[in-house]
Amino acid sequence: MNFGDVFNGSSVAILGASLAVLLACIGSAKGVGIAGEAGAGLLTEDPSKFSSILIFQILPGTQGLYGFVIWFFAFFVNLGGSIDPAMGLAQGFTIAFACLPVGLVGLMSAIAQGRVAAAGINVIAKRPEAQGNAILMTIMVEFYAIIGFLASLLLLLMAG
Repeated sequence: MNFGDVFNGSSVAILGASLAVLLACIGSAKGVGIAGEAGAGLLTEDPSKFSSILIFQILPGTQGLYGFVIWFFAFFVNLGGSIDPAMGLAQGFTIAFACLPVGLVGLMSAIAQGRVAAAGINVIAKRPEAQGNAILMTIMVEFYAIIGFLASLLLLLMAG
């Protein structure tokens, strides 16, 4: 086996698809953890707020889902679910770069969303009637994750 057998268009495309899910899931894990830490603190004082806390903790997890959908789409739609050693490097790089928006934006937005979610949990600890406003602020960060997801999806559609 030589370098050309391993480094081909398919391997580059798989690397890009893997980065999409890897980076987005790292961001989601971090964001969900940040919100979970804040939520655990509030639960020790008021266990009745669990369902409200859970909403805030779930939101930063969506970026990981977006990354997984792009990975799935790149691997099964663009690559046909198999490794094609005949795929050229140009096509492999096209697929790989198409996967980057969801990975990079997902990484950063999930962490930012986790911080906003933690702040929202602190808001409902003191002013439960402001929960809707706090959720809206947390969802605002989601908008950019959706843009990254759509950018990757549209680029993959054009690459296919």
